[in-house]
Amino acid sequence: MLIYLSEDEVKRRLRSGELTVAIYGMGYVGVPLACAWLRAGAKVIGVDVDEEKVRLLNEGRSPVPEPGVSEVIKHYLSIGKFRATTNGVEASKLSDVKIVTVPVSLRGEGGEKAPDFTNLIAAIRDIAKGLKRGDLVIIESSVPPGTTLEVVKPILEEVSGLRAEEDFGLVYSPERVAEGRVLYDIEEAYPKIIGGVGTKSTRTAKALYEVIARKGVIVVSSPTTAEFEKLAEGVYRDVNIALANELATLARALGVDFHEVRVAANSQPYCHLHTPGTGVGGMCIPVYPYFMMWVARKLGIELKLTKLAREINELAPKTVIDLAVELCKLAGLSIERCKVAILGLAFRGDIADSRASPTYDLIKYLRRFNVREVVVHDPLITFDKELDRLGVPLVSDISAAVKGAQVIIVSTDHTTYRRISLKWLLDMCSVEPLVVVDGRDVLDIATVPSGKVYYVGIGRGFKIR
Repeated sequence: MLIYLSEDEVKRRLRSGELTVAIYGMGYVGVPLACAWLRAGAKVIGVDVDEEKVRLLNEGRSPVPEPGVSEVIKHYLSIGKFRATTNGVEASKLSDVKIVTVPVSLRGEGGEKAPDFTNLIAAIRDIAKGLKRGDLVIIESSVPPGTTLEVVKPILEEVSGLRAEEDFGLVYSPERVAEGRVLYDIEEAYPKIIGGVGTKSTRTAKALYEVIARKGVIVVSSPTTAEFEKLAEGVYRDVNIALANELATLARALGVDFHEVRVAANSQPYCHLHTPGTGVGGMCIPVYPYFMMWVARKLGIELKLTKLAREINELAPKTVIDLAVELCKLAGLSIERCKVAILGLAFRGDIADSRASPTYDLIKYLRRFNVREVVVHDPLITFDKELDRLGVPLVSDISAAVKGAQVIIVSTDHTTYRRISLKWLLDMCSVEPLVVVDGRDVLDIATVPSGKVYYVGIGRGFKIR
């Protein structure tokens, strides 16, 4: 009967281990979230339709490469406070709090992309079948504004026969994390945003998250407000990256180093220029603008800036390949006859996640030129299903990856690549001339030995050494 308790009693039950939390979706957010609730005192049931993930978790191993989580899972599994299952209905029956982190993806093409609620609805139906009076349901998946009230709430009420706020609590509370540091972000980095369907729902969720989030809780007026807030964060970044990509194009044409400009400009407190690059990957920033545009279309509104920013960022990989083709012509090379080595598969530096990576688009555009050979290197990813399907080798030894390559494209800003100089690349490739397209402006371009290197940085301009 959780939602009928006082805030102090809710906190006491969490800390004392009297609460059971079921988390639906054991992915990059769900597993670290389970760890945070375990460390706060709860018993946790991890729910996922993927039997392999469930098997790994029940062996004390994390299916996602997030720092620190395997140790937490292993410990709490050993003392009987954690287990994983594919049975979402049973997990709902056994738990007091149900948290949903399953992804809402996109379907369709171009500007008409729309959200696909299939996985979310399946999880909500399972929860509803086991929902009890007094339980609390928390949606943490990133969703279009209005989803909690227009999609989730009707299903929970219809299937369970219970009423939101009267019989059970319902809250939207977005995850606010970055991969590679998710557990830290949940517990330490940011305030938790909470929007409930009523006072009991909000009060209960606030009390629980005040135990977990060291930076406290921000209560907003509704689930829709909280949903909007989450997407606004991502759209802001997408628009800012698009601006950086556009300004980098001009800087390149002027022979100006955009990163020098960026550092100077960001010394002004009202300026926050982002970094340009080969594109925007992951399952967050490229998706959120389409959620917003989908909702806007239903209301007869066009989000012109949001749409344009998405178009600019989706064309960024093509821009990089166009630069490679242009440099090859200057060097007297034909790109289709070259070996091309792409440095980086992860969508962001120093993580092992390739979902929606711009590198896939680089390969797509290279194949339009029938390039002789393409190889990808990444220091953190050892196997990738999509590259395997495409027949593109993923090489862990960077020396082997670049050997014999006449074109080098830097796609990811891994720290490893920041230590690489043009001199080292020329030595390792053992070919002249060498074409280098630095899609992240991370390479050391200070010195080059005798020989020809044709270089362009995404925001640095052309240099022929």
